Parts: sequence; structure tokens; C-alpha cells
Amino acid sequence: MISSLYLHIPFCHTKCQYCSFSSWQGRNNLHLPYVVSLKKEIERTAQSTRDRVQLKTIFFGGGTPTVLEPQYLAEILGLCKSLFPCEEDMEISFEANPGTINLKKLEALRVAGFNRISVGVQSFISDELRILGRSHTPQQAIDGIEMASAAGFENISLDLMYGLCGQDIESWKESLDTALSLNPNHLSMYQLTIEEGTPMAERVDQGILHLPDDEVIVAIDELNITECEKAGLAMYEISNYAQPGYECLHNINYWRNESYLAVGAGAVSYIDGKRERRYADPAEYCLKVDGDSNHIVESEELGLEESFRETVIMSLRMTEGVSTPRLSARYRIDIVEYYGEILTDLIRKGLVELAGEHLRLTPAGRIYSNIILAELV
Repeated sequence: MISSLYLHIPFCHTKCQYCSFSSWQGRNNLHLPYVVSLKKEIERTAQSTRDRVQLKTIFFGGGTPTVLEPQYLAEILGLCKSLFPCEEDMEISFEANPGTINLKKLEALRVAGFNRISVGVQSFISDELRILGRSHTPQQAIDGIEMASAAGFENISLDLMYGLCGQDIESWKESLDTALSLNPNHLSMYQLTIEEGTPMAERVDQGILHLPDDEVIVAIDELNITECEKAGLAMYEISNYAQPGYECLHNINYWRNESYLAVGAGAVSYIDGKRERRYADPAEYCLKVDGDSNHIVESEELGLEESFRETVIMSLRMTEGVSTPRLSARYRIDIVEYYGEILTDLIRKGLVELAGEHLRLTPAGRIYSNIILAELV
């Protein structure tokens, strides 16, 4: 059964300097037409998949979903719940930029049925926010998190970003300490990736901005583990920490490489090894959907071994690792036999381990996770 649905809201107040996602600054005139088109795609998706779906998670991502009026988000969620079979205790998440929320909006979303909020803070340092091109202040981020709690949200996640241009261990610790002082249920901390074609990539190439040395990144990784453990947040994925019971179920579905539905401009669905990407430009997406034209711009169908390797790579990001019985039942491939000497060597070096029914990275291996995962592709 397909248990997850992703909905993409591609609008933002401003485009961040590092962002390569399908997101568009302004274009407020498209908000209502986009909602109408999105509902049409939801209806068609439900018709074609209803007998294979039992939703446990719904995730509104972007872009910035909270640039839309709350009644639009409530209508979209209500339609999804009416058309798809859903678990009673479903996880229903939305991403929010601190500059786009207030108490009234958050209360409306909570009443509508949203029960998990992911606040895109990235940094609590003003200069770092400016370099990133974020449109909020540190105080707005703090206020937003406190308002989410006041609005009744009991599952609050924060996103931070490290490895920022000009960042050192002291400035990162200031952001991390501030985040932990707010007692989030979940904390995502991703290292900045410089994506080709973004304004930030151009400034790095020109020598205007400078990334931290590898030693700083290693020190940050070690600090994250130590400080989060002190705060009662356990690592369950390389970049994600949570209080017990507050792990993001939607993202776990991704990391296990299970099927999921996706709707909206630029959204990518994954069903039975087949990925389908929709037109990214919201205006073009609306034209295709409203005109009953093919709104899928790219499709990719993975072979059995490709899907197997991808599942191994993604699952190893989680601290529990790969369930070898689940993997074998799904692909009829034995992971030890498949990788042979490559895997034996990694185990011998103490970088991965077979622990019961799971293959997982060791604490030492997590430091070199990108290198290890590349060997297993």
C-alpha cells in the first residue's frame, strides 16, 4: 500500500541565495489558479490510485506553503482526506517560513487538521540569514516557534543549516543552543550544498564567499550529536534528531525508498520504482492540468538492481540501517552476496556493521558516510 502523499506549494516571498528547488518569488496572481489546478490533480490521482492507498502521512512542502492563505491550505487538506483512505492518527505536516506565520494563521491550520509544523529557521544569526537570503529575523524565528506551541501544535520541528559561508564553530553553537533552548520535538540539521546555477554558487566561484574548512564541519557534526543527546534528541538519521516518538514518519518513508504519491508543480512521485516529475513552472503546470494535457515532464523507471542499490543507500542514512529481511523479501537479493568484498572490507574497517537483522553505519562510519555510500551505489 502507498502510505504517503506530498503536495508541493511552489511560491515564496523571496528566493533564497542557495535554493535550487522548484520555488518562485512572488507571482501572487497565480495562488488561486494554482490551488484550483492542484485540486484537479489530487482528484485525478485519487481516482487512479485509491485502491492502493492507505495514507499515514501528508506533507505540504515548498517553496513556502504558508504564503498561501490558510483557507486554501485547509481546503486542499480537506479534499485529500475526503478522497483518499486515511489512517486515523495520520501525521499531517507543513513547512513554514517564520516571516509568513502569525498566531491566527497557525490556529486556523491547527483547526483544519494539520498536526506537525516544520519551521525553516536555518540560522539564528542575523548576518548568516542575510547571506542566505532569508526573509526573516532571528527574533521572528523564535516568535514563530513560540506561536506554534501557543496555537496547539505538539509536534514542532526546526530546520537549521550548517557549513554556511563564513560560519565557525562558535556561531554554529549559538544557533544550535538557541534552537535547543526552544525545546523542539524534532531538529533537522543539513549541511549547506552549493548548487550549480544559484546566486550563492556564483559568489563562491568568484571568491566573494568562503565555505568553512572540513575540520569545522567535522567539529560541528560531533557537537550536534553531543548537544542533542543532552537535550533528549536522539539521532535517527544522519541529519535528523527527535524526541522519542517524534521521528518524521513521512521522511522515513522516503529513506526506506517506499512508494509515495506527489502532486503539484515540480513534484516527483515514486510508485513501484517509477518516478514522475511534473512541470516546474506553476503557470505551465496549471495550463497542462487545466487543459487535460500531460503534466508529467519526465519519467524514469528503475531496474531491479538500481532500485535495490538506491534502497540500500537511502536506508543507510538512518541509524537503524537497512533491514536485511525486508530488503531480501522486497528484491530477492542477498545484500552480503551482492556487495561481496566491498561490504566485507567496509565491515573489516569498522565503518559498517551487521547488527542483528540490520546493516548500518557505525558511529565512525557516519563521519565518512558520503564516501561509503558512494562505494555502494
